[in-house]
Amino acid sequence: MMVSVEQNRIVIIEGKKTLWLEPWGKDAFRVRMTGEAVMDPRDWALTEPVEDCRMQVSVEEIDTTDPWYATQEYSQYHQSGKIYTAVNGKIKAVINPEGWISYYNQKGEMLTEEYWRNRNRINRYCTSLRIDARELKPLPGSTDYELTLRFEAYDDEKIFGMGQYQDRHLDKKGATLELAHRNSQSSVPFLISSRGYGFFWNNPAIGTATFAANRTEWHAKSTKKLDYYIVAGDTPFELEERYADVTGHSPMMPEYGLGYWQCKLRYRTQEELLAVAREHKRRGLPMDAIVVDFFHWTRQGEFKFEPRDWPDPEAMVRELRELGIEPVVSVWPTIDERSENFGEMSGKGYLVAPDRGMAYHMSWMGNTVFYDATHPGAQQYVWEKCRKNYYDKGIRCFWLDEAEPEYGPYDFDNYRYYAGPALQCSNVYPLGYVKGFYDGLKAAGETEILSLVRCAWAGSQKYGALTWSGDIHSSFRAMREQLQAGLSMGVAGIPWWTSDIGGFIGGDIQDPCFQELLVRWFAWGAFCPVFRMHGERSPWYEREQEFIDGVRQLTSGQDNEVWSFGEDNYEILKKFLFIRERMRPYIRECMKQASETGAPVMRPLFFDFPRDKKAWEVEDAYMFGPDLLVAPVMEEGRREREVYLPQGCKWTDANTGEIYEGGGSITVPAPLDLIPVFVREGRDCPVYE
Repeated sequence: MMVSVEQNRIVIIEGKKTLWLEPWGKDAFRVRMTGEAVMDPRDWALTEPVEDCRMQVSVEEIDTTDPWYATQEYSQYHQSGKIYTAVNGKIKAVINPEGWISYYNQKGEMLTEEYWRNRNRINRYCTSLRIDARELKPLPGSTDYELTLRFEAYDDEKIFGMGQYQDRHLDKKGATLELAHRNSQSSVPFLISSRGYGFFWNNPAIGTATFAANRTEWHAKSTKKLDYYIVAGDTPFELEERYADVTGHSPMMPEYGLGYWQCKLRYRTQEELLAVAREHKRRGLPMDAIVVDFFHWTRQGEFKFEPRDWPDPEAMVRELRELGIEPVVSVWPTIDERSENFGEMSGKGYLVAPDRGMAYHMSWMGNTVFYDATHPGAQQYVWEKCRKNYYDKGIRCFWLDEAEPEYGPYDFDNYRYYAGPALQCSNVYPLGYVKGFYDGLKAAGETEILSLVRCAWAGSQKYGALTWSGDIHSSFRAMREQLQAGLSMGVAGIPWWTSDIGGFIGGDIQDPCFQELLVRWFAWGAFCPVFRMHGERSPWYEREQEFIDGVRQLTSGQDNEVWSFGEDNYEILKKFLFIRERMRPYIRECMKQASETGAPVMRPLFFDFPRDKKAWEVEDAYMFGPDLLVAPVMEEGRREREVYLPQGCKWTDANTGEIYEGGGSITVPAPLDLIPVFVREGRDCPVYE
């Protein structure tokens, strides 16, 4: 093994493998390793200019002679080695004579260290397992590698972030997570550890992350290199800000993003949508956005209104804006083989290609292929179609659905992008998808850019990505899972997040059980970054006609407006519409903080109370900005709940005005028309009148 210091980088060469360790902004290191002669140049999500930080490197020579030689000719068998120590602000990396890396904070406390199990030296713990921390296994006949990276595990460690997964565990310690996108799953591989560090797996390859009791392990099925970022900080906020500095900060949320969004599957006609908007305003109800959902188009991949049902989009947009409502239009990345654009896009290489078999990726409402969102030309092509057919008619906000993309089936080894084989880069797809629209809108002169996107990867936030949690079930179980999904996305650096209020799949609007679920979800939605109603709702309306002009027609779910679930429920939903309006100035400040610092709008309690050990354990309540503790009710029939109030301040019940001392749990009433909310001592945030 050869170690050298080249300018501001430590280089380790061992056989065919080369490792770089270098500072990457404040308090952080970036580590890369390849088995090739030249390091793969792609930065993936680490694209932001970073502050020029000069690391301090020291070298210490130590005795590495095995102890059994002490009684023999010591000089004959004497060996020595060098320890390299690199310091960048609050983080220190120590590289021992065998090349193992350990990380420490500025206090000298170990953050984490690589997992090695071999017998190279016996004067420290060694085994005969021959397991290396960093393993690049060449895939035969290629310049690609199967990659595994291992770290030690710690019994006291808690791990948060990693994106959106459909389970109820906020603490990811003990979990195995697929590093892949699926409908309702977004892999965003940044974590914050209770030991005081953040870690980002800068690799969009398909793989797994395992946070087991015996070791932490990252795995990529096919890649060109190892690439990760590690940062130290005194608080979770500090870690989040450093991560946002290197992957990008979200822009400022547009004003219409602060209020209420109305949506359903699906408004079938221009007049149907306008009737809902008019009724909202007639009733004096606030609404900031309304969504034109999928299959408003001619064919998938033609990116334009169907003129029979949407005859005058410009007039629709004008009326909505006069009502103070922003129109949002659904776009899918699916290109139907019958689309007028299919031949041209195929000929230019703008479609995702199979390595084998048929080219079709989804056979729902037509045989379709996904466009290649990693291809700059394809990004521009799709935007130009949307500019001509939507933007020039007044549309400024887009709903980028199917952003994973949703392959059927998810045979990642069979697809190939402009950026490379899907196994190596599939997770970057939603970033390219939203970037294409961001770049197009920015070039058109827009300064407040927001796109509703059904998936995200690291860096998506800087392109105005508002992610939602996909096609989830209408059940209390699913609702509870969305709480950790939203919190985990925030920790992973995606501050704009929402879910389908009431769930997407199922939900009979006449069923009292579903009505209770919807009311509870709606109340919680008022305290989410974006407040958005959506769902397919049953029973479905029947199609008036199966096919028109050879195109199969899609029907619609039942009504999904706040007045659709009975008069008593309507009064509760109306109450929370106005609660959201009262909180608008507060939410605006939260969004400003998110843009400037990367701080999640909704976040686990430990963000604001890192010294409270109990705050690291609470998974059923959260902070909504710096002032509000929100404790949603997510169990059917529940009319009270226990709430932990973090220590260090007093808390005021937003409903009753009663004041409680922090540092303990209380049980509070939670009738159907109330969500328990507590205001931090010394803060003034109006919630309940």
